[in-house]
Amino acid sequence: MTDTVDHRLRSAWTPRGAAAADVTPKVLRWLAERIGTPGASASVVPDAALEVPSSSLPRRTRAGLAAVVGAEHVLVDPAERLGRCGGLSYLDLLRRRRPELGLTVPDAVVLPADPDQVQRVLDVCVEGDIGVVPFGGGTSVVGGVTALRGDKEAVIVLDLARLDRLVSLDPDSRVAVLQAGVRGPEAERMLGDRGFTLGHVPQSFERATIGGFAATRSAGQASSGYGRFEDMVVGVRLATPRGEWRLGVAPASAAGPDLRQLAVGSEGTLGVLTEVAVRVRPAPAAERYEAFALDGWQRGTSAVRELAQRGLLADVTRLSDPDETDSSLALAGGWKTALLRRYLRGRGIGEPCLLVLGWHGASAREIARRRRAAIRVLRPEGAVALGAAVGEAWRRGRFAGPRQRDALLDLGVCVETLETATYWSRLDELRDRVRAALRDSLDHPLVLCHVSHAYETGASLYFTVLAVRDEADPAGQWERAKRAASEAIADGSLGTITHHHAVGTDHAPYLRAEIGDLGADVLAAARRAVDPTGILNPGKLV
Repeated sequence: MTDTVDHRLRSAWTPRGAAAADVTPKVLRWLAERIGTPGASASVVPDAALEVPSSSLPRRTRAGLAAVVGAEHVLVDPAERLGRCGGLSYLDLLRRRRPELGLTVPDAVVLPADPDQVQRVLDVCVEGDIGVVPFGGGTSVVGGVTALRGDKEAVIVLDLARLDRLVSLDPDSRVAVLQAGVRGPEAERMLGDRGFTLGHVPQSFERATIGGFAATRSAGQASSGYGRFEDMVVGVRLATPRGEWRLGVAPASAAGPDLRQLAVGSEGTLGVLTEVAVRVRPAPAAERYEAFALDGWQRGTSAVRELAQRGLLADVTRLSDPDETDSSLALAGGWKTALLRRYLRGRGIGEPCLLVLGWHGASAREIARRRRAAIRVLRPEGAVALGAAVGEAWRRGRFAGPRQRDALLDLGVCVETLETATYWSRLDELRDRVRAALRDSLDHPLVLCHVSHAYETGASLYFTVLAVRDEADPAGQWERAKRAASEAIADGSLGTITHHHAVGTDHAPYLRAEIGDLGADVLAAARRAVDPTGILNPGKLV
């Protein structure tokens, strides 16, 4: 059997080899002061204690799949099926702690070895009318990889873990072709060995895959410098129920609408991405991360807007609101933090907003030039430099959030995130509405917010929400809060329902309001064209 990802890692974010987060007594005291004392703890239920229904995969289909990938790569063991029964949203992880809430378990897990096998697997599933859920790193937080059957007798998860090769690298054109199952760290390692980088580092970087980045239109932490993932894609190869589909023969084209962008963001509903051609750049020779403090949300967003509109954004640009900044300082604690607070008050910073800037460049001199230009913008906004140590601390801990969430879940905390984006002129109103919706729908929540991605015309808002878990109705507690926040976003098209988490099942009820009835019909027509019988990722996107 192939060395598949340990199924236990599907019930928590912590990737293989990474340390689990440690929730200290100090953190618990701090939380209790802000949200109240969590109630009963809830750890992940062992696989052996879960009731997993028998596989409904027809014997003929199973035999056909085994003929394509080998019997050892058609997995019906309950643990393997449980390991791909959802993503890593709060509700996904909650169901592994409270299985009575209902687990949606696929009938089999199939692991093809190459694009040809992926296509042949789809051919078998078309013949048997079996649902197919493409699966990469399993990091969806919006229900994008839930194994829904729709109207199908059975559904398989198509795990792309074995599609893990760097197919080619064209150094003159700076184009690399990567198979869809390559994970973020491995992509950087393979490209780095040849002197290049993709530069795409979302918080899911440790586990997410190239195919997943493309299928969800991912945005990385360094998107201000390297671009969103759709900006990097120059070509795609897909397996579809109608046959293989290849797109992208040149860096730019006027040959009709750009169908590459129809495939990118399609969330497995228009085909299974098997290879992605991406623009790469020379690996940076120098990097510098630094932090600044600005007084209040208005001055903070004004500074980021000026940087964006003058073309001076750092590769990483992240602004925390006062609540998130206060939380970061409180959790850091110690005499140095107390000294920093006094220092900021002395500099006229009464409501600190933390701004982290990270520059990547070919030399320290290039970075110094870009940094000086940024500081000329920040100085009139009253920014106070906090130095490289604070910026480096953020970089070291930037993947810790999801692992901390796992630990907090075990302790009885409802903790989840949501995100959106809008134009600069609407940013404050959108933040206020979402915060109000969350606070009205939850009991004494802590609502934190930051700008994670900035553009000339607007920015994203990323919210983190913590509350004492309602043990009587833990799923409903978050579902009501998420619905209230989503309605606040969608009301009057104030912002997009998702900036980078994708649509999945969670955001599907709000998609039509954003793209219109005609837009929804266009997507549905495209889906019928490539997938007439509807086997691809049932219940998602449209």
